[in-house]
Amino acid sequence: MSATQTHGHAADHHDDHGPAKGITRWLTTTNHKDIGTMYLVFSLVMFLIGGAMALVIRAELFVPGMQLVDPGFFNTMTTVHALIMVFGAVMPATVGLANWMIPLQIGAPDMALPRMNNFSFWLLVAAFSLLILSLFMPGGGPASGWTLYPPLVLQTGDALPLAIFAIHLAGASSIMGAINIIVTIMNLRAPGMTLLKMPLFPWTWLITAYLLIAVMPVFAGAVTMLLTDHFFGTTFFAAAGGGDPVLYQHIFWFFGHPEVYIMILPAFGIVSEIIPTFSRKPLFGYDAMVYATASIAFLSFIVWAHHMFTVGMPLAGEMFFMLSTMLIAVPTGVKVFNWTATMWKGSLSFETPMLFALAFLFLFTIGGFSGLMMAIAPVDFQYHDTYFIVAHFHYVLVPGAVFAIMAAVYYWMPKWTGHMYDTKLANIHFWMSAIFVNVLFFPQHFLGLAGMPRRIPDYSTQFADWNMVSSIGAFGFGLSQLLFVYIIWKCAKGGQKVSAEVWDGARVHGLEWTVPSPAPYHTFDEAPVVK
Repeated sequence: MSATQTHGHAADHHDDHGPAKGITRWLTTTNHKDIGTMYLVFSLVMFLIGGAMALVIRAELFVPGMQLVDPGFFNTMTTVHALIMVFGAVMPATVGLANWMIPLQIGAPDMALPRMNNFSFWLLVAAFSLLILSLFMPGGGPASGWTLYPPLVLQTGDALPLAIFAIHLAGASSIMGAINIIVTIMNLRAPGMTLLKMPLFPWTWLITAYLLIAVMPVFAGAVTMLLTDHFFGTTFFAAAGGGDPVLYQHIFWFFGHPEVYIMILPAFGIVSEIIPTFSRKPLFGYDAMVYATASIAFLSFIVWAHHMFTVGMPLAGEMFFMLSTMLIAVPTGVKVFNWTATMWKGSLSFETPMLFALAFLFLFTIGGFSGLMMAIAPVDFQYHDTYFIVAHFHYVLVPGAVFAIMAAVYYWMPKWTGHMYDTKLANIHFWMSAIFVNVLFFPQHFLGLAGMPRRIPDYSTQFADWNMVSSIGAFGFGLSQLLFVYIIWKCAKGGQKVSAEVWDGARVHGLEWTVPSPAPYHTFDEAPVVK
């Protein structure tokens, strides 16, 4: 089947009255490909802005002492960097991939709710415009860490309501996107495309969408209570009025832990598409992968207080959260085993998407192991609020979620643009990213174990050497992402045309971009029942 055929009836329709032109096309489009593209471009812009903030942090920490920025601005950078990377870069990128690929992978003509699709994207633009504008408010932006813990967050001044409004808008956008994905997958699958015949990427997104709908309102509730504490005299989190700051932590992490899986589950789906393609083998244990994803999603709701071992919870509580956190390693281990088994005795080829997927496999696993270390309650007292935590979650989110997104871009970009990207430059981008990401984050494990606290602009001289190494890694990693931008721009502009079998046609039904295991037919004209 040719690549042009698969576009089928999903040919570019922008509204009911024929195609719009220029800027109007992008403002009013209801086409899933256009909206997917906008999400991806938006997330790339946010990735660069959030990355620039991270470089401010690492530049300040290059040597001990206060060099570049004052402590308040430093705290603002850590807060806004995190909010932008989580809600503005990683999540919109996976939503963009979902918009582009899910209709193609399940044989749907478009997303089920196209106007809401457009609205959810533009809400996101509004949300992050507000968040970035909050930096220019009197007193600077929010400066409490992305967790917005009271009582600290209540001292951030005029930026707080703006940041909270931005979070509400971003959350509304996420919920709309999630509803759209669920309705599309449930209602618009091609005949014969049963749920257990879907590719893994739509599967991981279906489960992620339910997580989003469950936890986004919880976060909205928590920040609204902060707002009323700040402006309306309530004392939900103020001990003086009978409230409890730890209550906020419970509400926040009940959202925050599933949120981590909202970022990583679509990445699992991406890797589950790429590894079989470049191993020339079907995915090992398809059903087990689906059930493991669902198990991870379920368990993510009952582990939240492992972020809170030091708040003084009862011993029984610590035991429960310790053991349930260790339990989540089992389905994750199943996934890592299945990816490895897929490659076992496969006919492997190491194109750029596969390199990123392999780096994901190794480095995400390091993040998983350090997570298991922190799950052990008595030793978490030592790790808590040190750079060890920073190292752990960055290993999960950068070589984890971000590398998977980059793998997806390299994997599907020939399909999106009709052009092949510069493979030599792409491989250079991979090796620079893979080397520098380790130079950046691995030393932070040592700093944390030695006792360096996180979120501080100045530090004791015994931490100087590894901080310098980490900062060098940060600038290396940041600069190598400019190459990524150039590769995408160059590919979108033109280049070598791709065939329908861009990844060399070694797969059964021809269209490698959308082949899961087992492989369904992808056609919009006649949808034969998949045997």
